[in-house]
Amino acid sequence: MKKKTPLLLLAALGLLACQSDTADTAKAAVTRATPPTLAPRPAGLSYPWQAQLGPATQTVAVRFPAPAGSRRVATAAGSWSEWLRWLPLKPAGTRALLYNGQPKNRQDVVAAVVDIDVPPQDLQQCADAVMRLRAEYLFSHDPNKIHFHLTTGYDFWFSDFVAGKTFKVRGEEVTPAARPAEAPTHAALARYLVPTFGYAGTLSLSKELRPVPLSTVQPGDVLIHGGAPGHAVLVVDVAENPTSHQKYVLLAQSYMPAQNVHILRNVDGPELGAWFSVPATAQAQFFTPEWDFDWEELGRF
Repeated sequence: MKKKTPLLLLAALGLLACQSDTADTAKAAVTRATPPTLAPRPAGLSYPWQAQLGPATQTVAVRFPAPAGSRRVATAAGSWSEWLRWLPLKPAGTRALLYNGQPKNRQDVVAAVVDIDVPPQDLQQCADAVMRLRAEYLFSHDPNKIHFHLTTGYDFWFSDFVAGKTFKVRGEEVTPAARPAEAPTHAALARYLVPTFGYAGTLSLSKELRPVPLSTVQPGDVLIHGGAPGHAVLVVDVAENPTSHQKYVLLAQSYMPAQNVHILRNVDGPELGAWFSVPATAQAQFFTPEWDFDWEELGRF
């Protein structure tokens, strides 16, 4: 019989899912070419944490033009991929902050800060940031589709949460529990995400994603290593050179401790700014500034 994992340890897998942010700060300046003409921001986009859309100039799509000679891959209207492409950003030069207001140590890896709040608890770490953005996207389309598995395997639905159903932890078991019912508001979503972040993490999220080859990467895919420590980085956009078929990705992450979601800077390839080239053939690892992923560690919702 397999030995059960204590629930406190399972919770820790959710809370300690990312490696500590302790490296020394270094700053790198990257010169970008003048952005090419870009199609207007699609109508109907909604980022539920915002009272109203900010300027289109402060978005991933406008701030990060595709690398020279390449073009962004096509995305379907209303899709997860399109929604991520137009994520709102804070003004250029904004520093990434931890949940307690202190600056992230490694500002050199930050190309831009996503304009989304960081809850005051030390919870919205790496996998949590992916789940937060996925939940916000689904909330803007169909809140009844929001659900995540906890590290124990318990399937926790937002629709159940607002209907008066949550879970309780007793010893090593997670079982259903009652709570007051409420309307499916954005404030209710924030309340739902607190226990989700506490008892889910890279290990559980890695099991929810379908493995896909890195050569087929799409916006919305997740580079993820499940474990403690583990890490998760979200692919927010993809570009491709139509002649060479070289692909490039834009990546976003949070880290540990909880901090602003930020677009990663390619510190090893500053000529690409925030874009990372995808090797044409399989290799041992795919390198990002704060985590090296195995070639097979790409998943898709």
